[in-house]
Amino acid sequence: MVKVKVNERVLAKMVGRCKEKGIIIPTFAQQKDPSKIPAKIKGALKDIGLWDVNPLNLFRITWKNHPKENGGDGSFGGVNCIEIPPALSGVKARIVGLAGKWFPTGAHKVGAAFGCLVPRLVTGEFDPTSQKAVWPSTGNYCRGGAFDCALLACDAIAILPKEMSKERFDWLKEIGTKEIFATPGCESNVKEIYDKCWELRKERGNKIVIFNQFDEFGNCCWHYEMTGSAIEEVFSQMSGKNKKLRLSGYVSATGSAGTIGAGEYLKKKFPLVKIGASEALQCPTLYLNGFGGHRIEGIGDKHVPWIHNVRNTDNVIAIDDEYTMRLLRLFNEEAGRKVLEKEGVKKELLDKLPVLGISSICNLLASIKMAKYYELNENDVIFTIFTDSSDMYKSRLKELEAERGKYSEEYAIVDLKKCLQGIGIDWIKELNYYDRKALHNLKYFTWVEQQGKTVEELNALWHPEFWDETFAQIPVWDKLIEEFNNKTGLLKKL
Repeated sequence: MVKVKVNERVLAKMVGRCKEKGIIIPTFAQQKDPSKIPAKIKGALKDIGLWDVNPLNLFRITWKNHPKENGGDGSFGGVNCIEIPPALSGVKARIVGLAGKWFPTGAHKVGAAFGCLVPRLVTGEFDPTSQKAVWPSTGNYCRGGAFDCALLACDAIAILPKEMSKERFDWLKEIGTKEIFATPGCESNVKEIYDKCWELRKERGNKIVIFNQFDEFGNCCWHYEMTGSAIEEVFSQMSGKNKKLRLSGYVSATGSAGTIGAGEYLKKKFPLVKIGASEALQCPTLYLNGFGGHRIEGIGDKHVPWIHNVRNTDNVIAIDDEYTMRLLRLFNEEAGRKVLEKEGVKKELLDKLPVLGISSICNLLASIKMAKYYELNENDVIFTIFTDSSDMYKSRLKELEAERGKYSEEYAIVDLKKCLQGIGIDWIKELNYYDRKALHNLKYFTWVEQQGKTVEELNALWHPEFWDETFAQIPVWDKLIEEFNNKTGLLKKL
């Protein structure tokens, strides 16, 4: 049985605050299965927009929102996902991506942030009356953290690289984030983010709590329970119609290594599934112990995240960031749409392609590489994650047009044939036992030498029992959330 310590004094303050502001916290079980949400809460959601700063939108942190800007009618639906057909992918294998656009904030990172923040709130480890929550990120995670804080009456501090898209910074300001720190560099400059965290620790001491997505196990726990089970549910529906189907692959960009944690769940359910970690070719940290800057916003590099269980990663797939930028234009420009329509891509899918942001395109390309590498056929299904949509990258499209000129059908044909259907099996690497051990050992230089972890803690991460115990915390957190809501008394008043 997992045991947790509760600071009753701090917890009482949070209970009082939530009671005063009418905040009810959903359980992980309710986010996983919205049918468990009280009917009166569902009814109230009918008049609340998906991105509205309303505490009830905590219940919309799920893969099952209606795919509408306003969040639907409050009744929820199935798992939001998009299947990429052979006419577009160029491979026989079925590729299915879960769509993060239909979360509040337009990205699933709002769920990862929930998984980090709420367990601290319901145990009294974080005191929002005297402390601020710091969200170090390369983009969407700090947006998710800022949104969750706004809904839970907490103050947020956002940290992200200054070269991230303008939309991210604008949105953080609009939601009322009072402190936003832009650190030097681009997507792969994670150490600079950590340096800023240490600076804030030195300046402010216990007045802040840092929710570092790269070492917060609540991040991968949320994805284990939510994303893993969502994939299982979609596959169950698919295989009910075709008993020959195999769940053969799961592809996720490494980033903070939260999303790839869903692979831990899938390995238990489907032991033969291959877990592929995608990253930028321009910064091949896992593939080559490499370094560099890149343009695939949403995946930080130059280190191995503390919460990445590399022992369960089967291969590493490096994607050229130039291909992702060219496909961003193919999927969003009118000339690209015309070419894809001529290639036989149906209008229904054409309308959905803008749901893929830059890191989503990276995951799609990595999935195609995996399908080609393992010679998968129509009975094989690869799942991946379409983290966020092109809504976060409109400024990038304008920059590309200013730099390269108007997008034409000639360019679109080249991009389709070369950057999508023409990609090969280069830059994909199967990991043997000692390849994985080498990646695990690489954590030492970031986490022990720089970030204050111990060798004993590092060694513990190698053992499967550690991860079993980590994921076993989820039902314990749910019990604490239920007790918290009982103390506020708000559920009884519905």
